[in-house]
Amino acid sequence: MSGATLERRLANYRATLAAAGREAGDRGDGGVGRGSIELGRRLADAVDGELLLDPAGPVVRCEPATVILPLDRERLAGLPGLPPPDVPLVCLDTETTGLATASGTVAFLIGLGWWEDDRFRQVQLLLPDHPAEPGLLGRVAAHIPAAAWLVTYNGRGFDWPLLVARYRMMRSAAPSLAGHLDLLPFVRRVLRHRMTDARLRTVETEILGTVRHGDVDGWQIPGRFLDFLRGASAGPLVDVVRHNREDVRSLARLLGRIDADYADPVARRRLPRGDLAGLARAFARDRRLDTALACLDAALATPSTPVPAVAAVPSDDGPGGDDPRRPWWHPHRVADVGGTRRPPTWTRLVEGRLDSPWTGERVAIERARLLRRMGRNEEAVATWRDLTAGGGAMAVHAWVEIAKLREHRLGDLPGAVEAARTAAALAERRRRLGMGDPIAERALAGRVERLRRRSGGVGVVRTRRGRPGSGSSRR
Repeated sequence: MSGATLERRLANYRATLAAAGREAGDRGDGGVGRGSIELGRRLADAVDGELLLDPAGPVVRCEPATVILPLDRERLAGLPGLPPPDVPLVCLDTETTGLATASGTVAFLIGLGWWEDDRFRQVQLLLPDHPAEPGLLGRVAAHIPAAAWLVTYNGRGFDWPLLVARYRMMRSAAPSLAGHLDLLPFVRRVLRHRMTDARLRTVETEILGTVRHGDVDGWQIPGRFLDFLRGASAGPLVDVVRHNREDVRSLARLLGRIDADYADPVARRRLPRGDLAGLARAFARDRRLDTALACLDAALATPSTPVPAVAAVPSDDGPGGDDPRRPWWHPHRVADVGGTRRPPTWTRLVEGRLDSPWTGERVAIERARLLRRMGRNEEAVATWRDLTAGGGAMAVHAWVEIAKLREHRLGDLPGAVEAARTAAALAERRRRLGMGDPIAERALAGRVERLRRRSGGVGVVRTRRGRPGSGSSRR
């Protein structure tokens, strides 16, 4: 090692020691940095908050006005996946320095809300500087009771994993939770069909009927906090605090709307058809099949309601997927490469997308499948028979489902043969009209062949192509 290199390394080492000494000299109040305290004062003055000095680090605390938001916990607990009535609920939303949950992302603003009788109280905790993070996390833990359920919006996938990672980085345990209610899955399952997207702001506009004015966009929030740390004014963070306050309050409002409109068995009969169908799926996932069937029956009795223009645009790969209302670069528009358009698959025809409208046909399909799950096979067959009246691809697949039920559930082999013959005849007619479905035809051919073997070939003959199918009689 040359003398110049050694001298340079020694100079760097002396500079490091001097910086460490200055930092230690700037500390007071049990190890709290004076720089963090000064940033906390500036932040508290800007957002009209209170600076809380703690040995673990200063924290700025804001307490928004209390609002009246009644919530019937007994009724709410009747919905699938909702918390029991005797546990405290804590709404939580974070504002972070990024969208990742890795160690480099920090939650600098944490909003909390809870109910005291019919009043909804809120508190917001702000981080003035990175060294004060232990103080922020300690204050958050103090506001979450051990038996509490957390209420978030996409918090199961982002907010809470991020906070757990930050607690681990600080070598402390995250608050224990009795449960976690993430409202995003409920919105996607029940409400997505009549919304342009599933963002919380869209829920506010299209479901809660509230519109924010002058709100800050999410992508701007990290930059405003980082600018503040670099010495800029704390004024731009006022909008961030307001944004977080409304996010937490919207969680409470959404939960109140779910309680009033969806938890009440009488009130939910007035819901749109798609909401009832989505709620039926939620009950079915919870194995409450009778309640799910009641929701589907109410959905079928509900007149069809208009859906938003965006949701009304076809989104599958079937006819209409290249709707002219979509630009050519839209990800859901099928590329025009010539040839014959392939019809939608049976899975797409039955399941649909989350943003697909719940037509009467789709609700009836859901009802038939639920009846089969409940063991009410004759009623399921009757529902599928009703679906054959419309003709088209749906009639083919409905007759296939009837054949399945008669063969496997009802033990009616002649009836299964008859249903398979009818399905084969309809499929052959559609193929001759240029609307064939190769996937359905192959599946139907295998089914007809198996039924032919089981029945000894009675009533089932070969088609013109040599595949098992219907007789040659025409109507």
